[in-house]
Amino acid sequence: MPVISVPLDFNEDELYVDVRAIVGQPLFLKCEGFNFAGSIKLKAAVEMVEDAERAGVLLPGSVLIESSSGNLGVALSIIAASKGYRFVCVTDSRCNLSTRRLMEALGGEVHVIAEPDPVGGYLGARLDYVRALCGSDERYVWLNQYTNPGNWRAHYRTTAPAIARQFPDLDVLFVGTGTTGTLMGCARWFRHWRREVRVVAVDSAGSVSFGGTAGRRMIPGLGTSVRPPMLDESFVDDVVLVEEADTVRACHRLARGGFLFGGSTGTVVSGATSWLAGHPGLTAVAIAPDLGERYLDTVYQTNWLRDLYGEDVLGADELTRVR
Repeated sequence: MPVISVPLDFNEDELYVDVRAIVGQPLFLKCEGFNFAGSIKLKAAVEMVEDAERAGVLLPGSVLIESSSGNLGVALSIIAASKGYRFVCVTDSRCNLSTRRLMEALGGEVHVIAEPDPVGGYLGARLDYVRALCGSDERYVWLNQYTNPGNWRAHYRTTAPAIARQFPDLDVLFVGTGTTGTLMGCARWFRHWRREVRVVAVDSAGSVSFGGTAGRRMIPGLGTSVRPPMLDESFVDDVVLVEEADTVRACHRLARGGFLFGGSTGTVVSGATSWLAGHPGLTAVAIAPDLGERYLDTVYQTNWLRDLYGEDVLGADELTRVR
């Protein structure tokens, strides 16, 4: 077993789960939640912080600031604590309470945006708030995960090659769409080195990433109210949109099999399952960005589900089991 002295030294990158028996389609999940940040966002966070340090932008006394729906904020809280920086996360009211408390426990300062921008939604309001803070104090260093090339480079260097090593006969890769850092890094790598692999983007219904109409989205992680600047659709072979009720059902289906995953993973699994139903006989991998503990008060909580999605989102018997 490894012995580490800083949290960044541990990130399990070789764990896959075969969920065929649970979802009814041949699908392997690449589990990215086994690190001290609990999600795939640790990779991008490390890459962006170290780039800023090498460039001389991030110095002793600097204050890291970032807009995040949760997971990147946790990753940056851990990095800031281990390196001695202050960290400010600007999030919104959809961020899970447990995630906010985790950032604060790690020493992060959390600012919650309560009202969406009329045009840009919650993300637009968060970005405006970050820009205002940066303009008020030169100590603030905004990594800007939405435009920072370190976001996608982390996955070009690590995530995509790891998948290719494990699955030399891979036919299709499913990647969730948020900032599109994971999607663009993986898609660029496979286009360059394994062009025959299809890359399918999975997005939340109500997201505008691929030109859809903005709509209500209550599960943080995937989807956006502002088109991702990093997105280059020429690298994407197909797109699947997933309704949040289907995300919830996928999460609970996995949980009934003993695997507690987060909302982002549920979205990706739901999208992959529906796509594979029309494309049989393929070797398929989906990236599972996080685990489910931070969603116990939302995706896995009866009253929250009933209030947002109605009594029938899981069926009466299943809702009784979730109490």
